[in-house]
Amino acid sequence: MITSLPAKRSTLLIGGAVAVLLLGAGFSLSHRAESAPAPDPKANAISVSTALAKKQNVPLYLEGVGTVTANASVLVQPRVDGELQKVGFIEGQDVKAGQLLAQIDPRALQAQLAQMQAQKARDQAQLINAKADLGRYTTLLQQDAATQQQVDTQKALVAQLDAAVKTDDAQINYAQVQLSYTTITAPISGRAGVRMVDAGNIVHAANATGLVVINQIDPITVLFTLPEESVPAINRAIGNGAALKVVALARNNEQPLADGKLILLNNQIDTTNGTVQLKGRFPNGKHQLWPGQYVNVKLLLDENEQALTVPAAAIQRSQDGTYVYLIDDQENAKIQQVQVARIQDGVAVIAKGLQADQRVVVDGQYKLKPGARVVERQTAAAKGSAK
Repeated sequence: MITSLPAKRSTLLIGGAVAVLLLGAGFSLSHRAESAPAPDPKANAISVSTALAKKQNVPLYLEGVGTVTANASVLVQPRVDGELQKVGFIEGQDVKAGQLLAQIDPRALQAQLAQMQAQKARDQAQLINAKADLGRYTTLLQQDAATQQQVDTQKALVAQLDAAVKTDDAQINYAQVQLSYTTITAPISGRAGVRMVDAGNIVHAANATGLVVINQIDPITVLFTLPEESVPAINRAIGNGAALKVVALARNNEQPLADGKLILLNNQIDTTNGTVQLKGRFPNGKHQLWPGQYVNVKLLLDENEQALTVPAAAIQRSQDGTYVYLIDDQENAKIQQVQVARIQDGVAVIAKGLQADQRVVVDGQYKLKPGARVVERQTAAAKGSAK
């Protein structure tokens, strides 16, 4: 059978068209493959926060709770009875040592002093006369005009009157001391408290309430306790010769209030609770500390100079010990066993296992496995905001 020329030409045209379509489809697929973006290597990375291991000075503290106490506290009390004529201080104000605080009516004691002085004058006159008589009796004895008994009797009288004069002196001194008690002065410098008695009242030496309490608040002290296990370390630090630093902090926000020095490690441990009492003294010119205030206390025993540290949040624990997730140059995480010397104030001191400037994971560890790829959380957040 002979095919006609138009039918053959039609077949060739259809075949050519199919070939062109196939070539176009292949070119389109190849172009799409070439222009498609490369897969993001961080697409499956785990978002974490990291920090660098660094060297810094780390103080070694022992922490306790304490109570602020006055460096010295005196209850001012009258030592003689009488009417309180004058009050020489303002309650709540500072007073100086030797400042007049109160004046008690001195007239009764002044009269007693005058009486003692008159008694002494009388006894002195009699003593002078007795001594003169003794001299005369001694002369008469030499002339056989007096007896030895008369001389001895006169000597005894002179000794008696001499003792009476000495007694008068003692009574005068006592009366003067009692009279001095009518003027009450401040025994120490400090802050006066509430006035217990007003002028015009009769005060008594036996009155237990006193006139006023004076507290020395600059400097001021803090009494605090630490566990008995701390005593050997404290004694070693004290043995080094330097005064140990004490820091007082507010109970609510750990804000440092004052720095002072340790002045007392008590000489015995309280067996009821297994603690030892210590005392620190603080300058308190700004009155940041106040008697009766509760504070947190840190006692500085030593300072590790240029110790290797990481944030405490980086430290993880397992049956094999403590470890961190270390990030290598390819942003992959691996487990690194570390030896922790101590953790304090959110900082871990590393004794072994890390070097300075190595990156460790501080947040996001629960998602990690060894070899996992990571991305810094801040970078991930920035990438998200860019979209």
